[in-house]
Amino acid sequence: MGKIILRLDRVMADRKMSLNELSEKVGVSNVNLSKIKTGKISAIRFSTLEAICDVLDCQPGDILEYEK
Repeated sequence: MGKIILRLDRVMADRKMSLNELSEKVGVSNVNLSKIKTGKISAIRFSTLEAICDVLDCQPGDILEYEK
């Protein structure tokens, strides 16, 4: 079975955005965003994903990657 890999760190680096800045703009705590960034989560709400994509001007596929 494959797994989903989170690439939030890569997209944030491309946009030169810090965790604190993203947290303020998205309205999600630093702790929760850090868990998403490091992949230490088992689920993410669509509303959170939508907000992240809106702020970073990206698509969900830029953040989520499926690996077999």
